[in-house]
Amino acid sequence: MRTPFNRPYMTGRELSYIAQAHENHQLAGDGPFTARCSRWLEARSGTRKALLTHSCTAALDMAAILAGIGPGDEVIMPSFTFASTANAFVLRGGVPVFVDIRADTLNLDESRIEAAITPRTRAIVPVHYAGVGCDMDAILDIARRRNLVVIEDAAQGLLTGYRGRSLGAIGDLGAVSFHETKNVICGEGGALFVNHERFVERAEVVREKGTNRSRFFRGEVDKYTWIDVGSSYLPGEIIAAFLWAQLEQADAITERRLELWNRYHARLEACERAGRIRRPVIPPECRHNAHLYYILLGTPAARARLIERLRLREISAVFHYVPLHSSPAGRRFGRSAGTMDNTDALSERLLRLPLWLGMDGAVADVIAAEIEAL
Repeated sequence: MRTPFNRPYMTGRELSYIAQAHENHQLAGDGPFTARCSRWLEARSGTRKALLTHSCTAALDMAAILAGIGPGDEVIMPSFTFASTANAFVLRGGVPVFVDIRADTLNLDESRIEAAITPRTRAIVPVHYAGVGCDMDAILDIARRRNLVVIEDAAQGLLTGYRGRSLGAIGDLGAVSFHETKNVICGEGGALFVNHERFVERAEVVREKGTNRSRFFRGEVDKYTWIDVGSSYLPGEIIAAFLWAQLEQADAITERRLELWNRYHARLEACERAGRIRRPVIPPECRHNAHLYYILLGTPAARARLIERLRLREISAVFHYVPLHSSPAGRRFGRSAGTMDNTDALSERLLRLPLWLGMDGAVADVIAAEIEAL
């Protein structure tokens, strides 16, 4: 039987909640289901304000506006990330400054940040790869000393933590994703975590097309009007209703994903000891959510051979990312700070294995056997 890389999961309540949204006679954003989702995210993460958006990309776009990124402003980030991380700032005229990643976690190398800072630097964007936290203590220390905004790209980081704090709720701003490839989904969706009080009021305005509409609905002003830049970042209530069904089951979803992740990890231990692969590294200060399971092969050719072996078994395994610093847009809009040795080498050897709810755990054993036989 064919095993896809990902298969969206439904809890069983999504469609009934969508029907309820219709019965509420409000399908536009910021209805009852949006409110439930926001309260849940605030309670679980500790953020001051969780604002649902139509994508994690939209949340990053909002963060760029709130951080005041303008033409020529530099934003430090890893090259090993999705294009949205950089696009959000390029759209404001900002310049992505790419820094190499650590060899262990594949996260932004905090030891290289200081050397990348110039008088034009305005923000640092740590990306928590695979839901494993960056060294936020070091990053926050640099940001405080240099007066920089910290914007966490926690797209993969729902229900994860670093030293007891939720990823996305540690820096000034954070963005999470509910795309169908994530743990908790609504097709397309995201949220902006507003962690610093100074951004809260303006974040509502930016999200509401630059108007103070949210204050009007709370009865704080007698009319609403256009007061700032902004756009339409709200998801509709149908999306929020679907998401609420997922959030209700978020802990169970994470637990079941961890079972599959741990099965891979245990089965591949001997293969790692034999030097065939390298498994993911989870630092003791981090709590992850089993968002994905990846391995690092010895060479790009070994990765290609394994992909083909799995394809013949109708098992889909994929890789990412093409590093941004070497992409056409990355060369056009950004620049690299220092060498990118780890980014270049590791991106060519990384392979993501299928991991989704409903996947037979025996498939993990079959994949492990194919890796061992490579």
